[in-house]
Amino acid sequence: MMILFPANGRLLKMESLVESTQSMIRILGLSATLPNYLDVATFLHVNPCIGLFYFDGRFRPVPLGQTFIGIKTTNKVQQLNHMDEVCYENVLKQIMAGHQVMVFVHARNATVRTAMGLREKAKNNGHICHFLPSQGSDYGQAEKQVQRSRNKQLRELFPDGFSIHHAGMLRQDRNLVENLFSNGHIKVLVCTATLAWGVNLPAHAVVIKGTQIYAAKRGSFVDLGILDVMQIFGRAGRPQFDKFGEGVIITTHDKLSHYLTLLTQRNPIESQFLESLADNLNAEMDPGLEKHREQLVTEVGRKLDKARMIRFEERTGFFSSTDLGRTASHYYIKYNTIETFNELFDAHKTEGDILAIVSKAEEFEQIKVREEEIEELDTLLNDFCELPAPGGVENNYGKINILLQTYISRGEMDSFSLISDSAYVAQNAARIVRALFEIALRKRWPAMTYRLLNLSKVIDKRLWGWVSPLRQFSVLPPSVLTKLEEKNLTVDKMKDMRKDEIGHMLHHVKIGLKVKQCVHQIPSIAMEATIQPITRTVLRVRLNIAPDFMWNDQVHGTVGEPWWIWVEDPTNDHIYHSEYFIIQKKQVITKEPQILVFTIPIFEPLPSQYYIRAVSDRWLGAEAVCIINFQHLILPERHPPHTELLDLQPLPITALGHREYEVLYKFTHFNPIQTQIFHTVYHTDCNVLLGAPTGSGKTVAAELAIFRVFNKYPTSKAVYIAPLKALVRERIEDWKVRIEEKLGKKVVELTGDVTPDMRAIAQADLIVTTPEKWDGVSRSWQNRSYVQKVSILIIDEIHLLGDERGPVLEVIVSRTNFISSHTEKPVRVVGLSTALANARDLADWLNINQMGLFNFRPSVRPVPLEVHIQGFPGQHYCPRMASMNKPAFQAIRSHSPAKPVLIFVSSRRQTRLTALDLIAFLATEDDPKQWLKMDEREMNDIIVTVRDSNLKLTLAFGIGMHHAGLHERDRKTVEELFVNCKIQVLIATSTLAWGVNFPAHLVIVKGTEYYDGKTRRYMDYPITDVLQMMGRAGRPQFDDQGKAVILVHDIKKDFYKKFLYEPFPVESSLLEVLADHLNAEIAAGTITSKQDAMDYITWTYFFRRLIMNPTYYNLDDVSHDTMNKYLSGLVEKSLFDLECSYCIEIGEDNRSIEPLTYGRIASYYYLKHPTIGMFKDQLKPESNIEELLLILTNAEEYTDLPVRHNEDQMNSELAKHLPIEVSPHSFDSSHTKTHLLLQAHFSHAKLPCPDYATDTKTVLDQAIRICQAMLDVAAHHGWLVTALNITSLIQMVVQGRWIHDSSLLTLPYIEVHHLYLFRKWSQGKRKSTPGGYQGPIECLPELMTACEGKENVFASIVDSELQAAHISQAWNFLSRLPILNISLSIKGYWDDPVQPQNEVPVPSLTTDMRDDKKWIKLYADQEYVLQINLQRTQMGYQGKQDSKAAAPRFPKVKDEGWFLILGEIDKKELFALKRIGYVRTRNTVSVAFYTPETSGKYIYTLYLMSDSYLGMDQQYDIYLNIIPASSSAQVTAEVSDAMSHLALK
Repeated sequence: MMILFPANGRLLKMESLVESTQSMIRILGLSATLPNYLDVATFLHVNPCIGLFYFDGRFRPVPLGQTFIGIKTTNKVQQLNHMDEVCYENVLKQIMAGHQVMVFVHARNATVRTAMGLREKAKNNGHICHFLPSQGSDYGQAEKQVQRSRNKQLRELFPDGFSIHHAGMLRQDRNLVENLFSNGHIKVLVCTATLAWGVNLPAHAVVIKGTQIYAAKRGSFVDLGILDVMQIFGRAGRPQFDKFGEGVIITTHDKLSHYLTLLTQRNPIESQFLESLADNLNAEMDPGLEKHREQLVTEVGRKLDKARMIRFEERTGFFSSTDLGRTASHYYIKYNTIETFNELFDAHKTEGDILAIVSKAEEFEQIKVREEEIEELDTLLNDFCELPAPGGVENNYGKINILLQTYISRGEMDSFSLISDSAYVAQNAARIVRALFEIALRKRWPAMTYRLLNLSKVIDKRLWGWVSPLRQFSVLPPSVLTKLEEKNLTVDKMKDMRKDEIGHMLHHVKIGLKVKQCVHQIPSIAMEATIQPITRTVLRVRLNIAPDFMWNDQVHGTVGEPWWIWVEDPTNDHIYHSEYFIIQKKQVITKEPQILVFTIPIFEPLPSQYYIRAVSDRWLGAEAVCIINFQHLILPERHPPHTELLDLQPLPITALGHREYEVLYKFTHFNPIQTQIFHTVYHTDCNVLLGAPTGSGKTVAAELAIFRVFNKYPTSKAVYIAPLKALVRERIEDWKVRIEEKLGKKVVELTGDVTPDMRAIAQADLIVTTPEKWDGVSRSWQNRSYVQKVSILIIDEIHLLGDERGPVLEVIVSRTNFISSHTEKPVRVVGLSTALANARDLADWLNINQMGLFNFRPSVRPVPLEVHIQGFPGQHYCPRMASMNKPAFQAIRSHSPAKPVLIFVSSRRQTRLTALDLIAFLATEDDPKQWLKMDEREMNDIIVTVRDSNLKLTLAFGIGMHHAGLHERDRKTVEELFVNCKIQVLIATSTLAWGVNFPAHLVIVKGTEYYDGKTRRYMDYPITDVLQMMGRAGRPQFDDQGKAVILVHDIKKDFYKKFLYEPFPVESSLLEVLADHLNAEIAAGTITSKQDAMDYITWTYFFRRLIMNPTYYNLDDVSHDTMNKYLSGLVEKSLFDLECSYCIEIGEDNRSIEPLTYGRIASYYYLKHPTIGMFKDQLKPESNIEELLLILTNAEEYTDLPVRHNEDQMNSELAKHLPIEVSPHSFDSSHTKTHLLLQAHFSHAKLPCPDYATDTKTVLDQAIRICQAMLDVAAHHGWLVTALNITSLIQMVVQGRWIHDSSLLTLPYIEVHHLYLFRKWSQGKRKSTPGGYQGPIECLPELMTACEGKENVFASIVDSELQAAHISQAWNFLSRLPILNISLSIKGYWDDPVQPQNEVPVPSLTTDMRDDKKWIKLYADQEYVLQINLQRTQMGYQGKQDSKAAAPRFPKVKDEGWFLILGEIDKKELFALKRIGYVRTRNTVSVAFYTPETSGKYIYTLYLMSDSYLGMDQQYDIYLNIIPASSSAQVTAEVSDAMSHLALK
């Protein structure tokens, strides 16, 4: 490595970077030769043996001759004259020898002075001819370029071969001079030292004229630094042209030895870090500094603390950043500037005041007023300054103010020093004003925030705020803009005018269209706010923002338009909420509104109104205001007090009075909460609501209630409902052992993944289920006896009523109460929840009297909890999350250095990013593996078994990751390591908070938003989720205190502060899904009229809350009439929606309601009504597989599938590899993604990321249910082709192959390139069994026949390509496939005088169409029954018979089953559809059908379609000869008699 040193002071950031990041970044340093190169190498952590290269002067490619000249006079004027003389002599000598010269001076104005002086001397001495440029071929071109320059001196000097170069010149002039010099047109270039650093422009000779340089900071002259001298000398000698270079330094005599020594002895470089320690410390805040630096750090810490840029705790030496400090660091604002702001800044400054404050910033301290500029500044002040400029032209800050205003007014300046100062001022002012805007926003000053945001746009756009906003468009000519302003045509006026009107007003007809287009391109939005009171002091605001402008990529770019919104209270002059959001291009084009939801405080007495103000971040004149009016706001009722925790003696577990119950518990006494509720739960049957904080042992309360049922009502059932499958799993794992094995009671799981058969449910004592599943099961309670046997319903986490899945809980409880009122068997309801605000409402709705209501405060946890909330700024989610990693690391260091820590993040990606950042912080510690609590070798053995590559890395450092994308086994590994304290830190996605009970000492909630794929934005977690996560802190058996650190977006900090300490009221969300639940009750026959529907609503929790908090539900007042109107409006709307979806029919009396088949299908399959309506509209008599796939994926059930950030690109990429094309404009649609995932599932396509695998699981979870409903719709219409194609689609979903693929591909590990093995196989090689299968194998039944149940035959076919383990898995699949033999007969009555019969067998295989025996005579228009006998023949499968289908690619266990479809191919008509479950050995099924009315010959076909396997279907033709009915009355009587003997479903 070579070592780099830029000029003084530039290394500061690098110095601090290297310190803080240690070895994570590779550094390559390049530098001039240094004596103390070893120190620098050590600082950069360079390995001196391999990474350090040091070349001294001997290695210079062009040797350098150095001349030192000292001027002896001390008289300043003489000194200057002598220097000019000596300089001229040296320059002339080089020019005579034919070389170019660079003369370095140390001020911009000195370049012009020196160049003019040298030219003057050359003319006076008659030497000018040597300096003239050579008149080459390209000289003419060069001359033209120079004449075009705006720089007067440049134009004057060039013809004589001289030029100048300094940073005050315009960029194009500097480039021109550099090109002219390198092409040899300029002989002498006079420049400042910046040229030596900035541009690689060598010359044969360089002359340094004078070594005094003016230091603005000190206000005096200082010596030119040795690094500059070396750098300038480095420019002498052009490697490709010269054999040597010459460097001349002209200085005063007293400095001669100084430079001689420095240049010959090479000087060490020193650190410049101290000068800006304060700014760097604010930016870095690294607490690990050692003792001998402590003094410096403490001083600076106190300074920064005083300026409120950090919080500095001297006792511990800890720094923590503040908003002000972060803003300063982000915008590179210096510490002194912040001090100035703190002193001068307040909530009521005008624009003029702001500019005056900005002008005093330390950033501008090097700008000085030069004598020669005063006159021009005066002119600028009079011509261009629209606001006062305190300090005037004599003061620095006055000059800065004038320059800034001139820049905004687009004023022209002549003096170059002013032009360059003006550019510097404008760049810095824009940054400083932005920082002030953020500071004002943090301080919540509305007027200031507004002014500063506008001012920052004024500087960016160089337009004053009072000019026409159309000046932001470069396409409009200035004359037109001036006219617009004269005529006072505002944007709003012009929006309403036609283009020709505008043209006429401007006397320029054609421009009208252009103006009109520009008017509509100014970003504009319409806002509409609705408010919902959550409590008496908090309002939820739902803001609907509709974009109302035309998008143009040239004007707006291609991404989106950023806006700020804030809610201001005009009376108290305060901002209650502010937010940054972007309106995406797509939203503008499709006019799709953006919805923001946030909470704001309100105070009593109610203010008259608040304003919501939206201001564009980029455009002047683009803003909107929306007023929130509080006139009709009704605040919710006050909440009753909490239950006090009594100081009782803890009950021993012997109180249970049953030895077998006591042994189930590891503790000896119940905790205080359990003690207080014990009697009510265990000894009475009254309904109970227990609200208590997480971790207070609510599960034990559930068990007490279950034991009561076992004791008192042993024949009835208990149902336990938990909101998540993960919670159900956890309960099942625990209770299968404790209740089933130890108590001998039957426990059954009933979820979407596991559906036991009816027998198991009928025998169960305890059913553990999810709300949706129980809702589906209890919908048809009249004909399910086990639903009526339930005597207790325990609902865990009942506060999730307020969640989006809450309505289901509402319906279950309402229905339970309804059922028990009908069966007159009371069902006990026990609700368990976190501490609630409005427990009384919940209790009233659950029929709970005072005795059964226990609602403890959040603070009565068994382990007290200490909560810290920290806010983090930043509009963008990802950087904000990244800025939380260091504080999370520090929280672990200070709160839980050695005890277990749980970190909750919102996504799988965040688990990985957080873990990697924590590892980076650990790397700087003495012991980077301090979180690994086991032997490294043991851990390495475990890591080998882990599949996930990121997890392999993090586990080595004692950090686990836990999310749904991990393989089941990896998840189990991580859980065990964490529970057994082998790893200290576990980073998990938020679902873990509900799913698994892993307490930790410290919980960190890193961010409280998650990305919602449905609305495509970041949404807040429900407050219940955050409480649940915090609840995991503190382990009852180990800790006496738990810690929770919540890291939130700073704008939400106040909200969380309030609700994490006082409970959150639960509102109902039934309204959004009311129609679906009404449909279920109509289909079940519970609701038969509009009045019933009204009554039904009064049973719900929604109704209770409607009375208590009417404004929340948009109800104006609670008078009887208003309520009635409101409710009947709700019912009408829901019924209208159901009618549109063909689910119900409203009677002619406009009161009664009839369920339709579609509604019944929707209710039975638990589908949303728009889905079933879509089936009705889109299914056709002959839909093919491709159309059916599209209908399936368009189901409403898939709208919630997340399309995350950037996934639209992934979808478009995935689509290229799949057979069926999708609409190219919908890659961000959930339905399109579903379509692609299913195609990928059938095609075995590679998925772009692990998230897609879990998404596929979600899609497949629902697919079968939706397909079954589609099948019922097709059968209802009698569409044979569609029905058969749907059964094929179901088989595709289960097996994960296309229907046209060879069915052999459903065998595990068999891919397309293996199929040749089966084709080339023939029986010939071996002694063939008589009647054995001969030819090539094309499908599964052929393969099964060929193998004859012998694994070795199968192995012999595939062993050349597959490993033994894979062969046995494939055989396992093959041998489990069902082969069914079928015999058919028809039952009915035949009027045969000789031999009366009532059953005729159907001949199975007949070849000859003319064979009369196969035609069965049936009477026309009669009902007959087709009886099907199914018999299973099992080949070669030794294992225990299992009803589960072999479906390795389907995510959940599926029972094997069959569809029987009877139809007629000619007419493509379906007569009957019947589903049959698993055929264990034999099964007889009956299907009734009517014969056609006209006689003749008909061929009916019976299809036996598998619901699990591809290629296992069978079909049978039934030949019917229909003859006219004889003595029909008698026949009908007899047939109906025969029918009554058949038990038909």
